[in-house]
Amino acid sequence: MKALRQQIGLMAPTNGRVLIYGESGTGKELVAHAIHMQSLRKDEMFVEMNCAAIPEDLIDSELFGHRKSSFPERRLTKKANFRRPTAALCSWMKSAT
Repeated sequence: MKALRQQIGLMAPTNGRVLIYGESGTGKELVAHAIHMQSLRKDEMFVEMNCAAIPEDLIDSELFGHRKSSFPERRLTKKANFRRPTAALCSWMKSAT
C-alpha cells in the first residue's frame, strides 16, 4: 500500500498517461481518484468511464470520435461529417494535452 501511494505521488504531478488495470474490486477507481486529486488538473472535471461496457471494436470511436465513412452501415446526417465525443470527454482530452 505504501509503495502504491509513493507511485501515485511520483506520477500524479506529471503530464504522463497512466493505465490502471486489475481485477474487479481491486480499487482501480480509488487509485484514479487519488491520482486526479494530486494532479495539476485537480480543479478540472474528472470523467469516469466503464470501458468494459464498450465493445472492443468501438472503443476508439467512443473515446476519440469517428469520421462518417468509418461505419458505412450506420446512417449519419449529411451535416455531421465528424462525430465528436461528449463535452465532458472533450474537456478531459483538452486538459490532458
